[in-house]
Amino acid sequence: MDDPDDEAGFRDELESAGYVLRVREPGHRMFRTPQRDVHVHIWASGGPDERRHLVFRDRLRSSAADREEYERTKRSLAGRYTDMNHYAQAKTAVVDRIMTRAAEDETPV
Repeated sequence: MDDPDDEAGFRDELESAGYVLRVREPGHRMFRTPQRDVHVHIWASGGPDERRHLVFRDRLRSSAADREEYERTKRSLAGRYTDMNHYAQAKTAVVDRIMTRAAEDETPV
C-alpha cells in the first residue's frame, strides 16, 4: 500500500467483504468485522508502523515465553473493556516489554 489515505484503492473491496471502517488517522486505517473478531490495519508499505508490527509478530513466532506472556495478558483482559482503546492501553506494558526484548536480541554484540 503506497498511500493509506487514498481509500479509493481499498475501501470498497474491504467493505464488500464485510469489514467496517473504524479508524481513520493520517497514514492509517483500521477495518474490523461487525463481530469485532478480525481487525485489518492499513499502513504504508515499508514504513515504521509496518516494521514495528512485523517485528512484534516475528518475536511472538520465535519466543514461546513472550508468546505465552502475551496470551496470558490478552486472556486476562478479555471482556473487561467495551472501548478498544482502553484494552489496547491495558496491554501496552507487555507489548513494550516484548518489543524491548526483541530489540535487545537484534542488537549485535
